[in-house]
Amino acid sequence: MKFDQRGRDEIRVANVDVRTSDRALYITESLVEVQENPDFLGHLKTADRLKVVGRAIQRTYAPGMAFFRQGEQHDGIYVIESGLVRSFYTSPSGREITLAYWTPGHFVGGPQIFRGGEHMWSSIAVEASRALWLPGQELSSLIRDIPDLALGLIEGLVHKGKCYSALLQFLGTRPMSKRLAHLILTLAEHYGASIDGNIIITRKYTHEQLASMIGATRQWVSITLERMEKDGLINQRDGVFLVTDRSRLLEYSL
Repeated sequence: MKFDQRGRDEIRVANVDVRTSDRALYITESLVEVQENPDFLGHLKTADRLKVVGRAIQRTYAPGMAFFRQGEQHDGIYVIESGLVRSFYTSPSGREITLAYWTPGHFVGGPQIFRGGEHMWSSIAVEASRALWLPGQELSSLIRDIPDLALGLIEGLVHKGKCYSALLQFLGTRPMSKRLAHLILTLAEHYGASIDGNIIITRKYTHEQLASMIGATRQWVSITLERMEKDGLINQRDGVFLVTDRSRLLEYSL
């Protein structure tokens, strides 16, 4: 199966639209992701939720705008209401490693959720996003009055701990080529749509974005993807990927 010949501004494969997922994306050692997907404020009673929202400051972010940058001072958390947020670490040499893509219901700004210390990584909007900023002092005051808010914070921090531990295991146990194959399979599990015996990954990813998720360079990713395409494992066009032989790609990733 090959991509059709439609224009670059609107890419579809056999009438399957390029779309997004409402689940956060992060890499694990296995294809079975951490199952919890906590909604930080969703489980609160209506009155408690309104109280939290009333003490927060709503902010909007255009694509590429930072929620906070690595090295800046901590002061509270940002609860994502809409959009998509990428958290990443930048090494002293300037290389970036993506930690996760966060979706509505999650918060960013940990681990020091109140105030003090410096951010250990950055978080930026991937697409137009809206968030509630809860300053540390307000958050500290609210959790004294709303026990369920404290439980939500704990659940969210546990979830992030699992996420970052899984990423560390993945980076420490897989050779680079197997990381890339595993990443493509993970994206297929996360954003995949089955069609004609193939799997289309229905969110666009650049080679640069893929490289930042596995600790590689863009050039290396481009060369390796070309090799995978020649071997009949995948097909790619304009950031959209088609897995054409999942079984062989899975063998390649192990």
